Amino acid sequence: MDQGARRGLGIILSSPSGAGKSTMAQRLMAWDPSLSFSVSATTRHPREGEVEGQHYFFTDRESFGQMVLDGEMLEHAEVFGNHYGSPRAPVEACLSAGRDVIFDIDWQGGQQIRNSTLGRDVVSIFILPPSISELERRLRGRGQDSDEVIDGRMAKSESEISHWAEYDYVLVNDDLDACEARLRTILAAERLRRDRQPWLNEFTRGLTNEFRERQKV
Repeated sequence: MDQGARRGLGIILSSPSGAGKSTMAQRLMAWDPSLSFSVSATTRHPREGEVEGQHYFFTDRESFGQMVLDGEMLEHAEVFGNHYGSPRAPVEACLSAGRDVIFDIDWQGGQQIRNSTLGRDVVSIFILPPSISELERRLRGRGQDSDEVIDGRMAKSESEISHWAEYDYVLVNDDLDACEARLRTILAAERLRRDRQPWLNEFTRGLTNEFRERQKV
């Protein structure tokens, strides 16, 4: 009996920019190296230190659009003038092999995946900031974006937060360690759901057969 045999789980992490979904994804992967990360494709230019295939698959708008038309994207959206999407093939390969995959995506992408053929394979988690002032402080503290871009992210955050009720779980990231601990608990519980443990069918049939054999004695 192989109790580890199961289909992989897709873990959707969403939040407004600066609330911590990328940090939480990195922490989960450090905690459990068996987790895979769904590397997004994007039309934006690489930032300093970003590596092709590790942080993003960088592509042009024409190639990105063709992937969408060919059904090669699980989800896609335009964010701040750039296109982002999750390539389908590597995700489906991981799930079929029983490996869990983390998605670091916004509410639009999460909604598309939940409504796709992979919907039964995912759990969705939305991460909220402890306050809006703290959200802005984190964005400015990253030192990656101009004031104009930060203002745009802050303006968009209200709309993003309004989708919190669409998710299976919602966490407030007021403390990194505490938030990570809650994420670990969610992941452990979701892995143990009855419908994600196909070996149980054969196991319980075996128990029933044992009862029948005892009755023959």
